[in-house]
Amino acid sequence: MFTPFWRSVTSGPPPRHPLPTPAAGLRHRRVASDDLDDWQLLPTRPDWAAGLRERWAPGSAGAHARLTAFLRNGVGPYVDEQDFPAEDATSGLSPHLRFGEISPFEVWHAVEQHRARVPGDAGGASAFLRQLVWREFAYHLLFHLPSITSENMRPEFDRFPWETPDAGELERWQQGRTGIPLVDAGMRELWTTGYMHNRVRMVTASFLIKNLLVDWRVGEQWFWDTLVDADEANNPGNWQWVAGSGADAAPYFRVFNPVLQAAKFDPQGEYIARWVPDAGEPGYPDPIVDLGASRRAALDAYEFVKNAR
Repeated sequence: MFTPFWRSVTSGPPPRHPLPTPAAGLRHRRVASDDLDDWQLLPTRPDWAAGLRERWAPGSAGAHARLTAFLRNGVGPYVDEQDFPAEDATSGLSPHLRFGEISPFEVWHAVEQHRARVPGDAGGASAFLRQLVWREFAYHLLFHLPSITSENMRPEFDRFPWETPDAGELERWQQGRTGIPLVDAGMRELWTTGYMHNRVRMVTASFLIKNLLVDWRVGEQWFWDTLVDADEANNPGNWQWVAGSGADAAPYFRVFNPVLQAAKFDPQGEYIARWVPDAGEPGYPDPIVDLGASRRAALDAYEFVKNAR
């Protein structure tokens, strides 16, 4: 369970301070080096990475610039705005943490120092550190249970009656053409930028698992292939959380209704308008599933799992 883990982290000694930057090693003058551009690694036909280049600056410098900007402008409002995808309220540090371009120790102590200097930002700092620790919680789960990347943490879910994914429906989910505007907005943001707001990740995952009854591993694999911050701990851990099969999991009867979620967390429709400007226009697809009927089918499937114990 996460809450005891959080209490343990915050009640004991603080995490260690980051280690100093290593000194530059000697370079042998006879060793030649290639120019990275000569490798022509970036896609060109088509150039599907344009949105990623616009959104991200890979490397340690980009990571520290994001941290500085977040502490200056974002950590205070974070507690109130973190769930609203239209707001620029998150840190954007997850890809940098995933690739080791900045360490969680650096982030922790930078936030703590900021909280000491700016007491008014304490609420946002605490909320953000809790999310940072959730990431570490996933790594502890992976360390003790390496199988969570491919197996249900709760074995009763091995009996869950997943449906064979319909290729057309799965493709429409991947491409953001489900006819459900918030789901489509998230999937299009993902394809364009390699990122999706966390609130919308929960909604899109819930839609695939609980409205389409598709095995969580199918969605986890798509996120693994498309997210710039997908790692082997958080990606399956969060998918299992939504599915109800993991640690500290959301109850299976918690089905995220994407229409209600949009009304609550995108009340002005800004996020949807940004990524799905064709919503409501001629040619926008009809919903691929009835949300009410599919929710009832999901609850029936969960009852099957409980009764099969």
